[in-house]
Amino acid sequence: MTRSPLFLAALASSAVPGLDPVTVEGVPSEPGDLFEIAYVQDSQDRRWVVKAPCTQAAGAMLDDVSALSGLLGRRLEVAMPMVRGFAPVPEGRAAVYLRVPGRPLDLAGLGPGPLAAELGRTLAHIHNVEHLLFEEAGRPSYDAEAHRRRQLSELDRAAATGHVPTGLLTRWEHALEDVSLWRFAPTPVHGTFTGQNVLASFDDDDDSASGHVRGVLAWEASRIGDPADDFAELASIAQPDTVDAVLEAYAASRVERPDVHLVRRARLSAEMAPLRRLLHALAAGELDVVERTAGELRRLDARVVAQDRRHALEDAERSERTRRSQEPSVGIDPDDPERPPTGERPEPDWDATQPHVPFPMLGATQAISMHPLLEESQGYAASPPPPAAGSPGSLESPEPSEPAPDAPATEHWEQPLTAPATTSPSSTDQAPPTPGDARDAAGTGGGTQDGAHPGTPESQNEVTDSIQASPQDPVQDSPQDSVEDSQPVPVVAADSDASPFEIDEVEALPEEADGVLDLHEGASDFVPVEHHPAHEPHADRR
Repeated sequence: MTRSPLFLAALASSAVPGLDPVTVEGVPSEPGDLFEIAYVQDSQDRRWVVKAPCTQAAGAMLDDVSALSGLLGRRLEVAMPMVRGFAPVPEGRAAVYLRVPGRPLDLAGLGPGPLAAELGRTLAHIHNVEHLLFEEAGRPSYDAEAHRRRQLSELDRAAATGHVPTGLLTRWEHALEDVSLWRFAPTPVHGTFTGQNVLASFDDDDDSASGHVRGVLAWEASRIGDPADDFAELASIAQPDTVDAVLEAYAASRVERPDVHLVRRARLSAEMAPLRRLLHALAAGELDVVERTAGELRRLDARVVAQDRRHALEDAERSERTRRSQEPSVGIDPDDPERPPTGERPEPDWDATQPHVPFPMLGATQAISMHPLLEESQGYAASPPPPAAGSPGSLESPEPSEPAPDAPATEHWEQPLTAPATTSPSSTDQAPPTPGDARDAAGTGGGTQDGAHPGTPESQNEVTDSIQASPQDPVQDSPQDSVEDSQPVPVVAADSDASPFEIDEVEALPEEADGVLDLHEGASDFVPVEHHPAHEPHADRR
C-alpha cells in the first residue's frame, strides 16, 4: 500500500496537538519495506518524522519500539526517536516523532580515526544496557543456543524453496553446526546497525575526523541476542583498519570482554542477510523481490571463496598487529647493560588479576617447628639422672657443708627420690607414694626418705634432682599450685606430619603414652591423660 506525502502530513497533524504542517517531503520506498516515511516541517520550524506501517506485523513492531524509546531514550548517550503521538491506520498506528539531526554514515568510506572510535563506543553503550529494560519493553530474547537453532531453522526453510545455491547451504550449515563458534554472552542489540541508521554531524564537511555520532534510528529489530549482528555490515564492507579501530574502542568500553569469534559470526550474519530477505518476500508474495534476491545469492556463491581468502589475510594481519602492540617499544639502546635480553619482555607492572606472592609471606605466618626441641627434651629425659655431688660417679667435688649429726652424709644418695605424682609401669615394685611425700615434693613440708631431715641441704638437693631426672612425669600438685607453676611445653603427635602445638604441663600425656590422642591439626581441646591403676584417687590426694 502506498500513501501520499500529504496523507502522511495529515496523520502527523492529527497525532500531535499544535503541529501545523507547512512543508512535507516523502521518502522513496522500495518493495519489501516495512514502513512509509515522510518529513514534515511545521509553522514553528520544527522537523517531524511520520512513520506508518505497511503490514500488521510492522504495526506491532512499531508499538513495541515506542515503549522501548520511553525507557531507553534517557539512558543512551546518543539520540533515538522519541514518539510524541500516534495516528490510527488500518495496519496499526502511525508514529510521529521529532527528527534526529545528522547525516547517515557511509561505512565503506569510513577510515580509522576518532569517528570510528566513537562508533565503537556507541555500540558498546547499546550492548551495555540492562537486559531487564529490553524485556520490560517486550523485546524478544535469545540465548546463544536458541539463536543458533533459530538460524538453522531459517536455513532449512530457505533450502526448501530451491533458490539457495548448494554451496552456500553446505557452507552455512557447517558454520551453524560448529558449537564452539556460538559461545557468546547475549546482549541487547540494535538489530539493523547499518550506515543508513547511524546519524553523524561534522564540524568540517571536508574532514571526516571531525564527525560525531548524533543518533541511531530504526530500533524495530532490537532484541537480546548475538552482539555480532550489529557488526554485520561493518565487518563486510568497511576497511580492515577501520574494523580494528571500532573493535578496539568497543572492547575498551564494554562491561564484558567480547568473545574471540565475534568478527567471524558478524561476517556470517552479513552473508545470510539475503536469505532472510528471501524468506520475507516469499511470505509477503513479492515474486519480483524473490527473483532479485535469488540472483544476489548466486553472485554471492561465486565470490565467497575469494572473500574467504581476503578475510584470512585480514585476520593474519590483525593478529600480527596485535602481537607487535604487545612487544616492548623499540628505541632501547642495544649497548645499555640494563637492557633486557633479546626475546625477553620487561617485567610488567603488578596486576591484581594475575597470580602474585601473597602478603604477608607464608613464612611469617607458619608455626615454628618444635621437633628439634622435642628430640632434645626426649634425649634429656632418657639420660640417667646426674649423680649428686660427692657420690662415686660424680666428677665434681661436693661443696663443703656441715652434715647433720644424726644423719649419714653419703648413704641417702643411693636411692634417689622420684616424683610421687605418677608411677610408670616399669616401677610397679616400688611402694606407692604417700600424701606426705607429695607435700614434700611440692615443698609444703612432711617427712623425707632414708632418714633425711627436712631442713638439711641434702634433702633439698634430693627433691631438686629427682624432679629434674623425670621431666616427662607431671607433678600432681594442688589445683592452685598447678595453675600458677605450669609452663607450656611442645607436644607433637605420633604422626611426623602433624603440626606442633602447645599445651600445659598439667595436660601432657604420660611418658609411655603413644602420643596425642586427638590427631586433628589445630585441636584446642584438653588432651586426655591416660589413667593408670597406680594413680592415686583424687579423693585420697585431698
